[in-house]
Amino acid sequence: MKFVKFRPPLWAAASIALTCTLMAGGAMAQAKYGPGASAKEIKLGQTMPYSGPASAYGTIGKVEQAYFKKINDEGGINGRMINLVSLDDGYSPPKAVEQVRKLVEQEEVLALFQTLGTPSNSAIHKYVNAKKVPHLFLATGATKWSDPKNYPWTMGLNLSYQTEGEIYARYLLKNKPNAKIAILYQNDDYGKDVLKGVKEALSGPNAKMIVAEATYEVADPTVDSQILTLKASGADTFINITTPKFAAQAVRKVFDSGWKPLHLLNNVGASVGSVLTPAGLDKSVGLVTVQYYKDANDPQWKDDPAMLEWRAFMARYYREGNVADASNVYGYLAAQAMVQVLKQCGNDLTRENVMRQAANLKNAKFSMLLPGITLNTGPNDFSPVEQAQLARFDGKQWVLFGDVIGK
Repeated sequence: MKFVKFRPPLWAAASIALTCTLMAGGAMAQAKYGPGASAKEIKLGQTMPYSGPASAYGTIGKVEQAYFKKINDEGGINGRMINLVSLDDGYSPPKAVEQVRKLVEQEEVLALFQTLGTPSNSAIHKYVNAKKVPHLFLATGATKWSDPKNYPWTMGLNLSYQTEGEIYARYLLKNKPNAKIAILYQNDDYGKDVLKGVKEALSGPNAKMIVAEATYEVADPTVDSQILTLKASGADTFINITTPKFAAQAVRKVFDSGWKPLHLLNNVGASVGSVLTPAGLDKSVGLVTVQYYKDANDPQWKDDPAMLEWRAFMARYYREGNVADASNVYGYLAAQAMVQVLKQCGNDLTRENVMRQAANLKNAKFSMLLPGITLNTGPNDFSPVEQAQLARFDGKQWVLFGDVIGK
């Protein structure tokens, strides 16, 4: 039997070709692009303290670049490659302004992602909102980043500093109601925000529980003198509101001075790798903090699929990164959140839609969040993380205790 190859009449072939062309053209017509976005690329920008007094945080930018490299190797976001332009601001507000202007006006990024530090973000806050550039998932927990009415283009990521301060105060009210509290805090919006949370929870008669306060500037060489002053107050409880360099100094000085208070250390300075190890693990026993994402040093996550995936990622994409540094888990989580927003954007990669999608996270579960904690946002809710759990350091790792606290 002889088979004859079917050939459609010329008019049919032309019709099929025209239909394909129209379909392709329709798909292209549906795609919307803002600055920094195209059919091939999504350009994001950030500033990080790769130098200066907060340079320990620089690893966050590096792990995020590595995560986006992983996403690109897997095909990108709907075929588009993520290009993260990450610049050093030295934790200096004037430098942050200079670098962000470069990202917005020269690089023309679609959005800013994870710009780090309360002082730096405060310096660019009004500018980016005036320019209507998405200013997303800031690496700072200042409460003011959740103000969609006045700053509709800015959204934080971290647990609110005020909420964290309230958690410590409520823990003390329940477990040590007669505490004599000394507080060390960074003299800027970040430090004052955590302090405000503590004081709001210790209002009225409980305000007298605070017997001493001391501040430091980011340019200070050490906080040794402040620790000795606080010790002399007779306090038996110490709330340590510091960034990594000063957190390590404070932990070490408290121990070496012979002071033995109940020591509460804020989350941003609680990394085993970049803070407790330099301070001395033996000198860190008994510290209390809050956590909302998994600790790579915690043996309970040893065989956790998400932790195994993260370790494999670190081994392949960021070998020089310290797996004991909590910042590398945090940056990975933040990058996952950004990828989710970009996926939700589909083919509408305008700045307006990026903000709409960022404000539309519903019980978003990311692999490195603690069980029971999800990210949630809405048009009037720019606080993605509102839950946490207390943890105590046992000399090797943070050990979670109590229930998940928050909304």
